[in-house]
Amino acid sequence: MKFGTQTTACGLLLLAMACAAAPAHASSPGIGAGDNWTNHNGDSNETAFSQLNQITKANIGKLGLAWSLQLPGEASLEGTPVAVNGVLYFTGSEGKVYAVNGSDGKVLWTYDPQIWKVHPASMAFNFGANRGVAYDNGKIFSAALDGRLFALDAKTGALLWSVQTVSLQGAQTITGAPRVFAGKVIIGQGGADFGARGYVTAYDQATGKQLWRFYTVPASPAQNAGDPAMEMAAKTWSPDFWQHTGGGGGPWDGITFDAELNRIYIGTANAGPYDPAVRSPGTGDNLFTASIVALDADTGKYIWHYQVVPRDEWDYDCTQQMTLADLTIDGKPRKVLMQAPKDGFFYVLDRETGKLISADKIGKVTWAERIDMKTGRPVEAPHDRYDISGRILIWPAPAGEHSWQAMSYDPQTGLVYIPTMQLAVSMVKDGSQPGGFQVGPVNVLTEKHAPGDGTGSLLAWNPVTQKAAWRVPHEYIWNGGVLSTAGGLVFQGTADGYFSGYDAQTGADLWHQPAGGGVIAAPMSYMAGGQQHVAVLVGYGGTAAAMSGTMNVGWKWGEPRYLLSYALGGTAAPPPMPVRTTAIHAVDNPKLKLDPAQVSAGAGLYLYCAACHGVNLVSTGSPAPDLRESRIALDLTSFNAVVHGGALIQAGMPRFNNLTPAQIDDLYAYIRAGARAALAAPATKPQ
Repeated sequence: MKFGTQTTACGLLLLAMACAAAPAHASSPGIGAGDNWTNHNGDSNETAFSQLNQITKANIGKLGLAWSLQLPGEASLEGTPVAVNGVLYFTGSEGKVYAVNGSDGKVLWTYDPQIWKVHPASMAFNFGANRGVAYDNGKIFSAALDGRLFALDAKTGALLWSVQTVSLQGAQTITGAPRVFAGKVIIGQGGADFGARGYVTAYDQATGKQLWRFYTVPASPAQNAGDPAMEMAAKTWSPDFWQHTGGGGGPWDGITFDAELNRIYIGTANAGPYDPAVRSPGTGDNLFTASIVALDADTGKYIWHYQVVPRDEWDYDCTQQMTLADLTIDGKPRKVLMQAPKDGFFYVLDRETGKLISADKIGKVTWAERIDMKTGRPVEAPHDRYDISGRILIWPAPAGEHSWQAMSYDPQTGLVYIPTMQLAVSMVKDGSQPGGFQVGPVNVLTEKHAPGDGTGSLLAWNPVTQKAAWRVPHEYIWNGGVLSTAGGLVFQGTADGYFSGYDAQTGADLWHQPAGGGVIAAPMSYMAGGQQHVAVLVGYGGTAAAMSGTMNVGWKWGEPRYLLSYALGGTAAPPPMPVRTTAIHAVDNPKLKLDPAQVSAGAGLYLYCAACHGVNLVSTGSPAPDLRESRIALDLTSFNAVVHGGALIQAGMPRFNNLTPAQIDDLYAYIRAGARAALAAPATKPQ
């Protein structure tokens, strides 16, 4: 890891002195979370900012690990815990809910939704990932991959109610955390990549009864009739699109409640399928995909929308966190909504009207030249559309300049801290390219084309001036979310296995410790036993497998996962750091003869496996092992028992009983060929 800083901002000495003289901690109402952290991003404004200031720039050198909790059986850990009265609540890879004592890490209870038993078919549509829970009125609310939303008693973990929020016949899943407001709990879903029609639903906290639902994409004229929002949106699609696709747009992550205006803001996903000529021939913006939509919190009725990416064809969804604040812009106070979506611009909207206030690039962005401030629309670069040009090379890649990892807004510095990424994508319509993967008629390949590609950074961004204050470069692209605190600190974990604290004003690296593994989750802060703690989940993976060509940093399958909690004076030993290596310890049966036709057929079938086991058989160690190293994949009988029979379904490996014996033979042949190729390749040194 590189512990270096490039800064362009001056320190604020008076602010630092004020922080040092402040009370030990703060729990009064205001921006950010206090002693408790009850929302995925701390407070309903989604700031990911903590008012606690017991840990400061002056004493961070005394910060140490208070305790760690090893989490057997977990893989990708993307969640941020919530904290209530000294108890932490968080989720594992497959949606298992944990309640843990915040003072010592003792597990109080767990609840496992057992997707593998209840709705196992849903496991085939996504890798195991869950971003957490919400707390309100003595209840913990969480959602499972199969679309169940459920309420648990916060003290005991007892199931109070459960409701199925998506159809079990479709391809929709849930990986995001619910949000709570005014006696309600709200959840969206994923599935846009499969063309599923998206929506967000509010339920009664006490009973699970559905209160309202808003669809992000129109349907048939009969279904749209009488709904002004859907009738308006339908004008931006071809007349019969609904006969071919659901349209996408599912709000799979960011949802924000505006208590002051009594509104819900949802960020919607890409349109599906990717190619607009397939889903909506001709023209049309395809509302409300790739948009921010404001709804009445009581009724779910449409208020306004801002479409970030009209007629999206690059997977530039807008499901990222939306943060609310009051900013002074051009000398006037403005109620704003801020978002850094995938497309590489930072947007500031007037949240009362939905009108664009400002937008500028936060990194390398070539798909659009700028955002037209009169129309609010992107001024697209020439030849940025593969449905017209056939082949394109643009920045950023579909993973985004910023993805789901939390950014943080610090009202003291006025800066937003964003985990950013740089990577190019080559997209080809009706063709293929070596190493790419097929999404309908579109072949997608993410790779390094320019200096800085494949790397990430921690960016401090001024939302008023739309300028960078400082940037800390990271060697790898896929890093954790961000926490800022009233102690003048910014915390972030990184792909290479470190957890660090930075000066919020300058970006100076003040403290770091090994975390025992790669971090992609965002940290949070809470009070327990009179002490401020900073906690983070450690578990590399998620989308890394689907982009293993650029996100493989050398972690291996089976390495431990943790919840770590830090406090001043903490003396617990950090978890041991596994050795990172991209060397492949492939296994083979040299007596096995491979049929080239089977190998070729298996390569096409491997698309079933790539999201978890890695593209082109290159695993990132999570959420699934490298099949070239697997002894299960060496034996055809065992391989068939797992893939077709579901022998490891309880451990998170889906059952693909839709594959025929001949197809499993083909898939097996492809893996065996890949293992032999790895054995023949030059060795890679440990990192």
